[in-house]
Amino acid sequence: MNNFIKSHGLGNDYIVIDKKELNRKLNKGLIKKICDRNFGIGSDGLLLLVPSRKADFGLQIFNPDGSEAEKSGNGLRIFSKFLYDNRYTKKRIFTVETKGGLVKCAIIKSSKKSSLVKVQMGQAVFESKKIPVISHMKYAINETIRIKKKKFIFTSVTVGNPHCVIFKKTISPKDATEFGPLIEKNKMFPNKTNVQFAQIVSRKKVKIEIWERGAGYTLASGSSSCAVVSVGHKLDLLDNKVNVQMQGGILSIEIDDNYNLVMEGPVEQICSGQISF
Repeated sequence: MNNFIKSHGLGNDYIVIDKKELNRKLNKGLIKKICDRNFGIGSDGLLLLVPSRKADFGLQIFNPDGSEAEKSGNGLRIFSKFLYDNRYTKKRIFTVETKGGLVKCAIIKSSKKSSLVKVQMGQAVFESKKIPVISHMKYAINETIRIKKKKFIFTSVTVGNPHCVIFKKTISPKDATEFGPLIEKNKMFPNKTNVQFAQIVSRKKVKIEIWERGAGYTLASGSSSCAVVSVGHKLDLLDNKVNVQMQGGILSIEIDDNYNLVMEGPVEQICSGQISF
């Protein structure tokens, strides 16, 4: 009982647990303790396998602050490896239901240590009300926000969870750590928001720094990569096949003319064990 596996996607690490394996109910305080890097196992979040009536598997995603997230690209890749490696499925292609929608996952390559996983992340949506973001415009594109007396031009998008994308000539981790938490909780974003600072390298490559809602500064994020490529494509800054460079490594993102997104990247298992409650 209480078995877990911990894996990472480009340094973005998650703990994976089958709900049926738990001998006590998870709550916000317990999730925070499990994810704590000093008093728990330590991770950027927790993935919980749950039943689904709509897909092959159900997934609940929790941030390290105990809040529930709608979708996570890296989390979905990690979850896919967990399912395949632990023989929940023999199929290499299967569906997963998340709070942010239904996705299709595919195991491209697999070994005990590492895997290459592709995820159809769904469609990027720019309508302000659906993100949500408070804007007088139907689409929050090239909007202005002032933080610490600095003006930023941003575009909001949802890829199953909300994102605020800011393009700059040059970026650094300080952009995310200094301004990310203030933008995340700004009143313009009723449900808070993930934040990305992005630097265009070419039409096929972009660098990003990430502040994740409920998690903080993050080395890599699949949904953030999808959000940046969606906005970059919308603004005619990026092509439909883009490599996203993050502190943790590179993800490959494809986007079609209807803004449907496909993400591909590696996953590595770190450890496994039992949680002592």
